[in-house]
Amino acid sequence: MNSPTFEQQQQEKILNPSSPTQITQDLSENVILTTVDDIYNWARLSSLWPMLYGTACCFIEFAALIGSRFDFDRYGLVPRSSPRQSDLIITAGTITMKMAPALVRLYEEMPEPKYVIAMGACTITGGMFSSDSTTAVRGVDKLIPVDVYIPGCPPRPEAIFDAIIKLRKRSRISRFKSELQASNKLTVSIAQDII
Repeated sequence: MNSPTFEQQQQEKILNPSSPTQITQDLSENVILTTVDDIYNWARLSSLWPMLYGTACCFIEFAALIGSRFDFDRYGLVPRSSPRQSDLIITAGTITMKMAPALVRLYEEMPEPKYVIAMGACTITGGMFSSDSTTAVRGVDKLIPVDVYIPGCPPRPEAIFDAIIKLRKRSRISRFKSELQASNKLTVSIAQDII
């Protein structure tokens, strides 16, 4: 038998006090290892601040989220009235030609990264007003880029929660560098259009 003696075990302990696997296990239990992108995405998806923007009956369903029954705040969503303080706009209701410039201006005033959720049939396609109204915009995606669509007339508050969860999954996948590059390209293309 080649079992080490007590003296050999003690000498091995003095020369090599802990094995590499023990150190790795201790570190993994006490230290969080991650990347800056992961921290940035976690912070972004944990603090979406939607802007209060509604033009018709869909906004009543959106307003129900703020009450105690649905508890909008538990998702880290803090409703804001200023576009400079919000990073999410939920377009709720019919967008008319008269409201279109104001919506685009509000969207442009929001800081990056900014997200858009189109809520309701009237916002997505013009809804019941698309065939006989000359003033209804037939899709808010013609004005601003939309990230998530919520169909329905009007959609239930649970559908809004589902859309926010989908938006969080989407923002979890996106990367910080790619968004900076995209915003720089957008700025350059807008500047070229102006010139």
